[in-house]
Amino acid sequence: MSQTEPTQFEKKRIRVLIVDDRPETRESLRKMLAFEGDMEVVGEAATGEAAIEQTGLLGPDIVLMDLNMPGMDGMAATEVITKRYPFAYVIMMSVEGGGESVRRSMLSGARDFLVKPFTSDELASSIRRVYELEAGRRVPFEAVVTPIKPAEPAPAAATKRGKLITVFSPKGGTGSSTIAVNLAVALQRPGRRSVALVDGNLQFGDVAALLNLRPLRSSGDLVPLVSAGLDAQVVNAVLTPHVSGIKVLLAPDNLEAADLVTAQHMEAILGQLQEMFDYVVVDTKGFLYDLILRILDMSDRVLLVATPDIPALKSVRQFLTFAESQGGRADRYALIINEADRPGAVEIHDIEASLKKKVDKHLPEDRLTVIQASSEGIPLVSSSPKSPLAQAIVELAMWLMNELEARGREGESAEAAPSRRRWPLFGKKRRNPEPEA
Repeated sequence: MSQTEPTQFEKKRIRVLIVDDRPETRESLRKMLAFEGDMEVVGEAATGEAAIEQTGLLGPDIVLMDLNMPGMDGMAATEVITKRYPFAYVIMMSVEGGGESVRRSMLSGARDFLVKPFTSDELASSIRRVYELEAGRRVPFEAVVTPIKPAEPAPAAATKRGKLITVFSPKGGTGSSTIAVNLAVALQRPGRRSVALVDGNLQFGDVAALLNLRPLRSSGDLVPLVSAGLDAQVVNAVLTPHVSGIKVLLAPDNLEAADLVTAQHMEAILGQLQEMFDYVVVDTKGFLYDLILRILDMSDRVLLVATPDIPALKSVRQFLTFAESQGGRADRYALIINEADRPGAVEIHDIEASLKKKVDKHLPEDRLTVIQASSEGIPLVSSSPKSPLAQAIVELAMWLMNELEARGREGESAEAAPSRRRWPLFGKKRRNPEPEA
């Protein structure tokens, strides 16, 4: 593929690669697209293996992939293409229109599914729909398939890393995801600070649903790029913008892709995000394995979320005991009690006495507002800014900002303090865990 300047690349028509083992079908598709002024066919392939090779050579935006081909079928080829070339989007084609074919195609990474025969209007509409969903988030193909040159180091005085804030609850059902999502939006508002939100619950994350976002791009798409070195351009292309102004790194939409993201991958991703944003908020799951431990280890502040009931507080006590035994810095953990005023709640002073730890902030119960916001996919700090819970989360955001900025003014005391210890479990090979029972 000839080298072009980025401005020229961005102005190109939608580049389409046609993959089908039947020559007459390829010719028919080429003729259909010949009348579309915003599209161009850049190549053809008759097999899955050739499709992978041509994608690497030609850098198409859209790959029209036949499902049933001899040798490597369309599904297997799509899996390779979506992992190796994350900015080439596959549209699967098949005479089989059953739900199972569609489901398996989407799991393999296809963005849309067309049942043969289809009209030229249906074909063009599908291509534009898939392509336009990625508008503003694409980078030149050359930046993905060639080694990324390290940027010139900035002067030490100009280097500024964003603060990493992790929301973690050792027990499910405490509302930690709702807090993480709304905290990110609240942090973005004052002073127009830049905020990234990361769904660290890779298998069953809720961030996409809570923000009504479609997970076309995710942390899984960055996995094959980590070894070459991440930069702001590549990472920004995978982030999903939200109307609030935050950028979101969503969890993969299938379990196979989620299992490919390791602790080392996540460390590289979060490190790059800290160079790009003032604040990086990570929502995690309540399970301790190497990836979650690595996130906790990197965090400037960990919001330890619990509800005021015995099972949740017991889990918090177990976690704090474990963290202390491993040399974890207790001052990084802020205890947040959610639904603190609900009927039958354990009193704040009793919680502090039991855990031997101060409750830093407590949030009111506001279940109706939370349910409505979750159903609509709109953060409650935006949809119901006057609600008690929204105001409490905004107050939490202001407290966090003031505290983190105050720490930064303490003469880089963190540099002089004992360095953070890696959790011992990093030495063990542990896959993403099974869902909690």
